[in-house]
Amino acid sequence: MDKLRALWELMRLEHGVMIALAIFIGSVITGQGLPSFEKGLFAFLTALFLEAATFSLNDYFDLEVDIKNKRFDRPLARGDLHPRTALFVYLFLLPSGLITSYLVNTTCFVVAVINAFIATLYDVKLKEIKIISNFYIAFVMAIPFIFGSLAISSHIPHIVIVIAVIAFFSGAAREIMKDVMDLEGDIERHTRSFAFYLGKQKANQISSFLYVITAIMSVIPYLAPIEKAYYHDHVYLALVLITDFILIYISAVLFSRHDMDSMKQMRRLSLIALFIGLIAFLAGAFA
Repeated sequence: MDKLRALWELMRLEHGVMIALAIFIGSVITGQGLPSFEKGLFAFLTALFLEAATFSLNDYFDLEVDIKNKRFDRPLARGDLHPRTALFVYLFLLPSGLITSYLVNTTCFVVAVINAFIATLYDVKLKEIKIISNFYIAFVMAIPFIFGSLAISSHIPHIVIVIAVIAFFSGAAREIMKDVMDLEGDIERHTRSFAFYLGKQKANQISSFLYVITAIMSVIPYLAPIEKAYYHDHVYLALVLITDFILIYISAVLFSRHDMDSMKQMRRLSLIALFIGLIAFLAGAFA
């Protein structure tokens, strides 16, 4: 059981489920209903496999930095798994994800190949340029909605693009916040982040600002008749306001504090907020 738990943590499968949910939302909005079982299954497996592969490779290359940063929430840094296990997971699951993306359609295969290449480049080198990598991770959080839409049609509805932009801002906010936590290890690795250039306080303020932008933008689908989905949907509004309340709270904390305990709490809380936001988008997609 301990090994299974360590593998789950290595692959961050909870993130894979959230990415798969974003793909599902994009496909439901575009198809105005449930996708076929085959498309849904292969799109889900694509998200799960590619996410698990790239997170495993990330931990493989981050091992020394994670030990210095005392990231014992990661199984390689704790010593629960051997580094070559992470490498094996990557080498097995990445091709598997590309195969399942091809079974969705050719367009999704092309998108998956491009993302797999950039994700690998990020794990190996790109993450050392933190200011660029922050926005790459934000892109990774936005693209599943587009991927899900492309699984159904070559035409992407405007509301899907709006949701993807909201996801992008929330992803950028979370990544900058995480960089503040990792500053000491990043300095030893000669990695330049917002926190390195501006200091912890100002980096947190940028993250705080982006969380506020996310909260403001999340109300747009309810107020603006972009598409039928979400417009004046009270269930969506109720759920997204819970998310927004959490994001505003995180924003307020980040604006005034940057001690490690507070940062860890806000990091966990931000994941909860993003999950509730996904549930809100899912509820609105079926309206």
